[in-house]
Amino acid sequence: MRLFAASKKILDRALEVLVIVAMAVLVLDVVWQVVTRYVLKHPCSWTEELATFLMIWVGLLGASVGLNRKAHLGVDYITMKLSPKKRAYVELFAFLMVAVFSLLVLVMGGIELVKLTLESRQVSPSLGWKMGYVYLALPISGFFLVLYSGDLFVETLAAISKGDYAKKPDGSESTEKPVLPD
Repeated sequence: MRLFAASKKILDRALEVLVIVAMAVLVLDVVWQVVTRYVLKHPCSWTEELATFLMIWVGLLGASVGLNRKAHLGVDYITMKLSPKKRAYVELFAFLMVAVFSLLVLVMGGIELVKLTLESRQVSPSLGWKMGYVYLALPISGFFLVLYSGDLFVETLAAISKGDYAKKPDGSESTEKPVLPD
C-alpha cells in the first residue's frame, strides 16, 4: 500500500504540473493572439487553434485534479440534508458512477477515438498536428478519473466500515443537520 501511495503522489504532482504548464501556455497564447491582432494588426493564424486544444487538455486534466482534491463540482443541497451515514453511501455511489463512466466513455471510447483518428490521418488545419494526439486528453484524463474515484471509493468505504463517516475531510465532526447560510 505504501508503494501505491508513493506512486500516486508522483502521478498527482506530475498531473498538477502538466495542468499548470498547459494553463500558462494557454495564457501566453491568448496574450500573443491579442497582441498580434490589435497591436501588430496582423493576427496570427494558429493561436486560436492552439488555445482550443489547450482548453480541452486543461479542462479534462483539471477535472481530474479537482476530483483528487475533493474539489469537484457537485450539487450538495439535497445530500447535505441527509444524515452523515447516508451522505457517505451517496458518495460511494457517486464515486462508483464516475469510475464506470470514466472507464467506459473516456478511457475505452477515448482510445477508440484516438485510434480511428490516427488511422484516418486527420490533422488540424493551422498547426498541422495529428488530431489523435489532441484527443489523447480523453483516455489520459479518464485514467486519472478512474484512479482517483477508485481511491476515494475505497477511502469512503473504509471510513464507513470504521464508523468514521460522520467526520468531515478536515477531521472535525459533522453535524446531523447542517446550518445552511441564508
